[in-house]
Amino acid sequence: MKKFYLAIIVFLLVITPILLNVPVKKANNKNIEENSKVKKYPYYKKEYKKRYKTYQLLNPNLKFEKVIIKVNIGLDQKPYTNTKPADKLNKTNILVNKYRSLNPEYTPNNLVDLDPSYSRNGMKLVKCAKNMLEIMVHDAKKEGYDIRVMSSYRSYQYQEKLYNDYVAVDGKKEADTYSARPGFSEHQTGLAVDIDNNLLPYTSFEQTKTYTWMINNCYKYGFILRYPKDKEEITGYNYESWHYRYVGKDIAKYIHTHNITFDEYYIKFIDNN
Repeated sequence: MKKFYLAIIVFLLVITPILLNVPVKKANNKNIEENSKVKKYPYYKKEYKKRYKTYQLLNPNLKFEKVIIKVNIGLDQKPYTNTKPADKLNKTNILVNKYRSLNPEYTPNNLVDLDPSYSRNGMKLVKCAKNMLEIMVHDAKKEGYDIRVMSSYRSYQYQEKLYNDYVAVDGKKEADTYSARPGFSEHQTGLAVDIDNNLLPYTSFEQTKTYTWMINNCYKYGFILRYPKDKEEITGYNYESWHYRYVGKDIAKYIHTHNITFDEYYIKFIDNN
């Protein structure tokens, strides 16, 4: 008898919502799907869901992982339009680009002078970057390659004047392809250098043997080629064979091995951590 009553109760629980036209709750497949994305891609941001969808529709052949990375960088929006302050201040893994900025007053800690034997007068870098740079310069010299630093730390005010000078000559649209706006320059971090071989102009650095040595060895000292060829869409800048950035040995090795930009690395492993 108990089984009979139990069966009736179960029947009523099932049939009542149907008779009353009450929807039966089902598992929220959308939440399950989204949670699986978060688990697979730790850098997936739920608040960017609509942006991911829109960017995927515009780029149907792009893998979803790439969609996440590019949207998180900010590439689904125009440069300089939806910016945020750079974090990781005074750390070697700080990211500064067309979407992450430094304030005009920011000056990195531990700025030190570079030795004039391998740099122009008045050049400065953050101490840890300077120390590894000197070792790299020394090792390259032993193998017959000269490295000279022709630009390093720049203040906000210096970058502002430089950028405005470029705009006066080439116009803003063209200047934006090769020069950072003030507050958006890696040089303000004190971790970036522009170099040449002390013979040819820096714009011809790619043609030198020193460049080949740098490409094959700079990561061993914690430096990366910051604006590589064929990565312009991601970095937002023209290819610059002379611009190198100190990020530390571990990060530099990963970037070198996997042929990615620092922007991509930052989104995958540093952002929000």
